[in-house]
Amino acid sequence: MEESLLPDRVPVQAPAAVPAAGYPTPVAQPELPQGSLLRVVWRRRWVVLLALAVCLGGGFAHLWRATPLYTSTSRLYVEQRGPKILSEGEGVLTRGYNYVQTQSELLKSTSILADAAEKLRPARLRTLGQGTNLVGLIRAGLSVEVGRKDDIINVSFEGPHPEEAAQVANAVVDAYVTFHSKTKRNTAAEVLRILRTEKAKRDAEFSEKLKALMEFKEANPALLFEVKGGNIIVEGLSRLSDALNAAHLETINARAAHESIKSLADDPEKIRAFLEVRRAGGAGGWGSQAEARSQAELELLRAQLLEARTRVTDSHPLIETLQRRITEAERRLAEAEKKAVEAELAAATERLRACEARETQIRKSYEEQRQQAIGLNAQIARFTMLQSELDQTKKLCDLLDQRIKEMDISEEAGALYITVLEVASPSYSPSSPNRVKVMSIALVFGLMLGVGLALGLDFLDQRFHSADEITATLGTPLLGIVPQMPGSDGLVEHGRAVEKEPTSHAAESYRTVRTAIYFGVPNGHAKSLLITSPAPGDGKTTLTSNLGIAMAQAGQRTLIVDGDFRKPMQHAIFEIEREHGLSGVLAGRETLDAAIHHTKVECLDILPTGPTPPNPSEMLNSQAFADLLKELRERYDHILIDSPPVMPVTDARILGALCDVTILVLRAEKSHRKVAERARDALLGVGAQILGTVVNAVPRREDRYYHYSGYGYYYRRGYGYGYGYGSKRKKSSADQT
Repeated sequence: MEESLLPDRVPVQAPAAVPAAGYPTPVAQPELPQGSLLRVVWRRRWVVLLALAVCLGGGFAHLWRATPLYTSTSRLYVEQRGPKILSEGEGVLTRGYNYVQTQSELLKSTSILADAAEKLRPARLRTLGQGTNLVGLIRAGLSVEVGRKDDIINVSFEGPHPEEAAQVANAVVDAYVTFHSKTKRNTAAEVLRILRTEKAKRDAEFSEKLKALMEFKEANPALLFEVKGGNIIVEGLSRLSDALNAAHLETINARAAHESIKSLADDPEKIRAFLEVRRAGGAGGWGSQAEARSQAELELLRAQLLEARTRVTDSHPLIETLQRRITEAERRLAEAEKKAVEAELAAATERLRACEARETQIRKSYEEQRQQAIGLNAQIARFTMLQSELDQTKKLCDLLDQRIKEMDISEEAGALYITVLEVASPSYSPSSPNRVKVMSIALVFGLMLGVGLALGLDFLDQRFHSADEITATLGTPLLGIVPQMPGSDGLVEHGRAVEKEPTSHAAESYRTVRTAIYFGVPNGHAKSLLITSPAPGDGKTTLTSNLGIAMAQAGQRTLIVDGDFRKPMQHAIFEIEREHGLSGVLAGRETLDAAIHHTKVECLDILPTGPTPPNPSEMLNSQAFADLLKELRERYDHILIDSPPVMPVTDARILGALCDVTILVLRAEKSHRKVAERARDALLGVGAQILGTVVNAVPRREDRYYHYSGYGYYYRRGYGYGYGYGSKRKKSSADQT
């Protein structure tokens, strides 16, 4: 037998080839329904529920094992004002945009926390343990926040013991208040000392000048002391005296500022406090980009150290590296701060020099004017000079008295600029872990994980899940859907369901397929129908027998040809012998009439396979079979050929090329998408006209028209070349069909 016996009317073509006239055009591949995602999730709902249960169980386990933490909070109000010390527009404490933020950072500084740790060390708190790095432990649980709508500072500490958390928070606040008060008092005391020293000198000078004036009056009783107007030299001398007083006061202010800054040179804490005050006041010229970078780097390293301690112990190399980097950053910051203070000191020194130079110049002018006055009238000039010096000294003493009083008041009221609005108290409701938050995260993560797993499993599962998917994938019409029949029924009951149970749902489904075939092909154009499937076990044999019975019951002369030489089943379904059949007719050993068997169904005949030949494919591809098929078309209205599956052997492709139309049978919960596509392409490649597909064994729990789930496929069902059947296991009636 030669392959050239394949009909020449249709050449081998691509799957998208246009079918011959008179046959239905393949359906355009539609998109899957919009609700397919929800159907995937519903189909894999147990996976979603399992993932959700695991995540919720993990959340419960975390809440069970986690140590509850309690937060205690103290609230502070820091006033943004300070006392006037030297002049009308200058003070140690001034208003600033970032004042409250600066104070919040100061609360977390090492100096404040070190003082708090020293206060807490005798208490031996369980929260801090017996470790040596108490500052780090306090900083790890400390939180300082500024209100969004107000300037209230909230100082909180989180720990496993409520009473100790409140104790630590209050200790930090006390250390901050003490530090703030001490810093203000030290600064004010230094300035006050300078002012009092200057005041003592001016008091002694005033006494001397007053004594000299009184002696002069006693020595010159006849001198007219009431000299008024007219003498320009005397008036000029008076104006110069006032200017000299103002210049001298400005020199005193400059010297006081210079000595105040100079006193900070050897005290790092005073330097830091001075710079914080200057920063809060918005004063420029003291900072530099290097200092800002050092400050930012230090804060970043401290944050990294705090985060690292939540993951590793203090002996870890990462902790040691961060501590070294923090020490280096603190050194660079200290150098930058020292340079800033040096710059301020240089500016103060320059200002002092300028004030002294101006005072010297005015004093020189004053002396010159005084000499002129002496030359005109020695006595009057002498009196005027003594009176002017006395007035000048008196004004300076009065001004110093006023400044000293202001400094006394500010020194006594320095600690009142910080107000503790609320003292930290123990909170017996745990702030961490947050049960609602943990379980919400577990719920959301469980749903996301479950849906992701469901979509992943569905993506890996290449089985068909709905009739719409079959139509979209294969591009062929759906002729019908056959429900799954009870597994307890035998082979005969399944294969002759239309005859045995004519009122059943399965019988009605087969009649629906018959109607689709009648209306799908013009009359007389589909006498020979090939019924095949992509893989074994899809139910093609059951469809062939029941469809033949349904056509015969409609009054159509129908012949069922069992073309499956490798695994014949039609003779068993209709309970006839297969000794005489198709192989004998093709081999010329018997006549066609002798090989055809009549059944109990009127108008239905069976042509069994006969003895299995050694060359099934060559026998079907012979001219004898083509002539036989032509003769059968003249005798019967419909010829149904039950063939082997498409993929395991080539028999189905040979028969598809010879038959008028081909029906592809797919099995619910079994047929594979890629296998079905390859089977369709193989049939189209030999010129077969695919009329449509039939979905077999759809579970009754699914929608009978649109949706069903879970398909698979297997080739290991005994198909092969020759006589072998492969597996020797005992098969159920459902497997045999």
